[in-house]
Amino acid sequence: MDPPATSGPQEHGRHRPSRSLDHAERAEYERLRRTLGMRNRRLRLWGASLLLLLAVLMAPITVVATWVNSEVTDTDRYEQTVSPLARDPAVQNLIINRVTDALVHKIDVRKITDTLADTLADHHAPRFLVDAARSLDEELKGGLRTGVRYTVARVVTSDAFAKAWDSIHRGAHTAATNVLTGEGGGALEVKGDTITLNVGTVIEELQKQLIGVTLVGAEGIPGADKSIVLVHNDHLSEARDAARWLSVVAPWLPAAVVVLAGLGIWAAPSRRVALMAAGIGIAAMMCVLLIALAVMRQICLDAVPPASSSQDAAAALYDTLVRFLRQTILTVLLSALLTVIAGYLYGHGRGAVAVRAAAARYVETAGHALARTGLKSGAVGQWLRTHRPLTTGVVIGAGILVLLLWNYPTPASVALVLLLVMVALAILGVLAAAAQRSNAE
Repeated sequence: MDPPATSGPQEHGRHRPSRSLDHAERAEYERLRRTLGMRNRRLRLWGASLLLLLAVLMAPITVVATWVNSEVTDTDRYEQTVSPLARDPAVQNLIINRVTDALVHKIDVRKITDTLADTLADHHAPRFLVDAARSLDEELKGGLRTGVRYTVARVVTSDAFAKAWDSIHRGAHTAATNVLTGEGGGALEVKGDTITLNVGTVIEELQKQLIGVTLVGAEGIPGADKSIVLVHNDHLSEARDAARWLSVVAPWLPAAVVVLAGLGIWAAPSRRVALMAAGIGIAAMMCVLLIALAVMRQICLDAVPPASSSQDAAAALYDTLVRFLRQTILTVLLSALLTVIAGYLYGHGRGAVAVRAAAARYVETAGHALARTGLKSGAVGQWLRTHRPLTTGVVIGAGILVLLLWNYPTPASVALVLLLVMVALAILGVLAAAAQRSNAE
């Protein structure tokens, strides 16, 4: 008597004997499996694409917000940003011209020439000398301008001027906050839609040096309320509000971009392709941001009064204030391009395979040469050879971590970390190859 069948699916409490699928059933099963697999792949692709798109679109906002936040919260960083302005020839020339004009304007040249002519007339000087004295207005004003300008230039280009400038920006409240909020009384202020350069505190030194040198009394020398309009733009208030909002969310944006990009790469059917896509997208957005900076520069210069000195000073102001932003953009751009190159080199393309083969050949040659010298890597080299993927991942991850923890990375720091990672990988590869040579012998 045959034993009862105990395997197979149950139906209404009874066992049904299992059987193999016939050809038609197996074909249907494979078709359903492919359909489900395609649906799953399509769902992963759409999800990964959405996550990567969000990360790419947020990348430029993150860069700008991080820059704004650093300028507002880090006094040292802001001082590094604005300190070169006091030493910039265009800004110095603008201040010298404005202060010189203000001083010469205070001098009543006509009164001086009339007094001189009256004095000559009282002493019975010839008529032509009296008339000549009354016509010395322009000559006297030109001589006074030359003398005053020389004295003002000596002060403005001195170390005392630069130190006074720097001390202004290390006050209790950073001048960067004044730019963004319009509050406070720092050297660089936003009043409505106008950026003004307050030079009053700096040129107090002029009051000490010019009294007695010029024909103007102490009360006639420009004081602490002197300001120079650098830029006027009708949309400055909106930009200031946006910058204020960005400074609030800035600390969270980099982490959000990293998480979104990581999730998108993890969810993608091909993670290597997703990694390259993220790198290309972020690099493209950095290029767009560089173009936007150039366009904004031209817009700001177009809003400046047509005086050449103001144009030069405004250009120096813009280039100086955004130079760290431009540096950050270039750093992210370089990092994104290196990510794309790394993703390509880990692929199956002919060029990638050739590069990997050449690198492996050179490393093995160096390892064999090391072994022939009698220097053996022993168990360490064998472990490195066995766990090469792990050690490679650790070294690359350490390089990425160093860049993430770097306060203000630059393209040079990215290149340095890349060089150190490549050297570390080469050394580990040579030690592993040396162990292989030793075992072969």
